[in-house]
Amino acid sequence: MIIANFKSNGSKEMIDCWVKDFKSQIQDNVASVGVAPPHIYIDKFYKSISQNDLENIKIGAQDVGAGSGPNTGSISSAMLSDLNCNFSIVGHSERRKNFKEDNALIKQKIENLISFKLTPVLCVGESLSDFEEKKTYTTIRMQLEECLKNISIPEDIIIAYEPLWAIGSGKTPSPNDVNQINEYIKDVVQSTTSNNYTPKVCYGGSVNVENAGSFFKCSNVDGALIGGASLDGKKFALIANKFNRNN
Repeated sequence: MIIANFKSNGSKEMIDCWVKDFKSQIQDNVASVGVAPPHIYIDKFYKSISQNDLENIKIGAQDVGAGSGPNTGSISSAMLSDLNCNFSIVGHSERRKNFKEDNALIKQKIENLISFKLTPVLCVGESLSDFEEKKTYTTIRMQLEECLKNISIPEDIIIAYEPLWAIGSGKTPSPNDVNQINEYIKDVVQSTTSNNYTPKVCYGGSVNVENAGSFFKCSNVDGALIGGASLDGKKFALIANKFNRNN
């Protein structure tokens, strides 16, 4: 899947424009597309895509709480299910860094999403210092094991490899490096989870119209998690078109 992460961007007007721009450029297989707007615009996004005959776009959340109850400001999996969401991103590097979320909390979120039959999109990736010290594989293994150990994961789970040093920087690892890391992620998840399932693995980190095709040609890259480039509906549609042509 190609997933748009709007982060803390958007407005009702922006969403209407985005959907129309996206529709003007998308060529086929809208079902391969997912969008994660801010929580307060999820319902607005549903209404806008319905008016534009794009109902097959999957709608998700950028994050989710670990459960219901006395958690002021938190959005639960039950609420996302009530809004007919399909998925939620968890463990995004910005949540780990800015909100101090650790792997134990992320695991709770994953288990809660699974209990409500929502697809977890688990983000993993190394910091710049880990990358420079050649600790990429060690860091990713630790994140995956601590987030997924002994969980029976659903077949639609998505892992997103997002190196922290590439997000919003304009820098990206080579497609070959991403392909090898994604293969490693699949192997670790398969050996860590209780049902030994091999997941789909996407790439996220400064993906744009110009470089997306080089990643989609890789055998172990099953999609992309896109931030900044997803805010323009036309550009995001062009990226989705490239993905569909390679699958």
